[in-house]
Amino acid sequence: MCEKYSFGVHPITCHSWNKDRTRIALSPNNHEVHVYNRSSGEWQLTDVLDQHDLRVTGIDWAPKTNRIVTCAADRNAYVWSPCEDGKWKPTIVFLRLNRAATCVKWSPEENKFAVGSGAKLISVCYFNEGNNWWVSKHIKKTIKSTVTCLDWHPNNTILVSGSTDFRVRVFSCYVKEFEESSATTKWGNKAGLGHILAEFSNSPLGGGWIQGVSFSADGNRLCWVSQDSSICLVDITKGTQVHKLRTEFLPFLSCLWVGPNAIVVSGHDCCPMLYTVDGSGQLQFAFKLDISQKKEAGGLSAMRKFQSLDRQARLEISDTELETIHQNTITCLRCYEGSNGSVGKLSTSGVDGQLVIWDLQPLEKSIKGLRI
Repeated sequence: MCEKYSFGVHPITCHSWNKDRTRIALSPNNHEVHVYNRSSGEWQLTDVLDQHDLRVTGIDWAPKTNRIVTCAADRNAYVWSPCEDGKWKPTIVFLRLNRAATCVKWSPEENKFAVGSGAKLISVCYFNEGNNWWVSKHIKKTIKSTVTCLDWHPNNTILVSGSTDFRVRVFSCYVKEFEESSATTKWGNKAGLGHILAEFSNSPLGGGWIQGVSFSADGNRLCWVSQDSSICLVDITKGTQVHKLRTEFLPFLSCLWVGPNAIVVSGHDCCPMLYTVDGSGQLQFAFKLDISQKKEAGGLSAMRKFQSLDRQARLEISDTELETIHQNTITCLRCYEGSNGSVGKLSTSGVDGQLVIWDLQPLEKSIKGLRI
């Protein structure tokens, strides 16, 4: 069902995989990015990327070009390129920020990337061959607070952002300096960089910070999760109506399309969960990916309670282990096998320092009538 790996006692802020999943880049909640190589089932530290001065907040590894982009609270971003000796060469990105960078995401064509920040703007970055560095253009329109999450449309020219002003916005990210015009989508015609194509409120009363956003594989559907423990869905082919599901769980931090009608979310409940979309566009809870049971140590739990009552006249309440594999908040959710909208395996990392790889196929077969 799953593979478990521990990377120490430090929280894992974020992680990202290379193309063949033999290497991983992660940040142990500080200014460093650790690059590991998997050999014979064991992870070996091969390099430490330490150009940042403050805590790393985002990592994304481009599978085609094999470049890593990182951003941090020091307001900087670096693009790391592999060298012949196995080391990584950093190139600074001219972000022009006066607040911390919060998230980063390569575009599908990997010719640009977007960086969210606390400066109420998004930096869309691309390489300037004349100056041999990465430059940026800003998207500022209507953003009133920190940008917390980003995702790209499959056509490479549309970007969705979520922020702490309770809003989800869809922007045009067409950069005329080096990009050819793209086909028209349901979100709108080709427009200049920063043109807003759609804007959604999480709730008429606010509804909480937006924590994660994700486009479907065809780009026509958009889902997001927020701090009010809700999941929202928009199908642009049927209009701009928002379908919202309030859940009984703790707030989610990430979401990912794993099938045409299936979404996995994760966050403060320490357990990934799968939701499905029915024919009417409504979200429904399917199951928890973590179906492990906590093992009792030292005999039956009831026996221990009676022994404690007999000896000390009180109940034993010292057991703090959770029933889930992750023992603390899940901070990052990534596709491990497959692609967006057709995921066979996914990976999660959390505050407990663990990395877990989940296999969705056995779960789909074990639950009658489930199609991911």
